Amino acid sequence: MAAIQMSGNDALGASDMDYPAHFETYRLFTSLVKWGTATVILILLLLAFFTL
Repeated sequence: MAAIQMSGNDALGASDMDYPAHFETYRLFTSLVKWGTATVILILLLLAFFTL
């Protein structure tokens, strides 16, 4: 059987990662978290305003 040499990121299974796509996904995730948090805060403020 042939010996297979793996080194560096290959040994971790990350040699072919698409870093631009990864960073774009991370940017989208952080944007959704930011706007989702702002939306929840706005809803809570509106509920407090209209129920008091």
